[in-house]
Amino acid sequence: MSRAKGNIAEERAAAFLIENGFSIVERNFYSRFGEVDIIASKSDVMHFVEVKSGEDYELAIQNITPTKLSRFTKTVYVYLKKSALDVDFCIDALIVTPHNIELLENITL
Repeated sequence: MSRAKGNIAEERAAAFLIENGFSIVERNFYSRFGEVDIIASKSDVMHFVEVKSGEDYELAIQNITPTKLSRFTKTVYVYLKKSALDVDFCIDALIVTPHNIELLENITL
């Protein structure tokens, strides 16, 4: 997927989160392990969100591999340590398709 399409999906994802009561804390946090697309908070819980987009749900969700999730989790811990945060958090995926956006909360291996 092109960076431009990824940016559009991330913009739609951020708008979706805001519409659903989340506050955006940071976007595109990078570590040597990878990137967190969106860091948001809601009800005193930090949500680290991986945005995946595709023509349909199945194509998008297939891009969340165990390796990707492991790197993502390592990046979350880098952010928490760098920011000196000791907070409740979860790792989420936001699946963006042309006609729908679906939030999958607290994904794990």
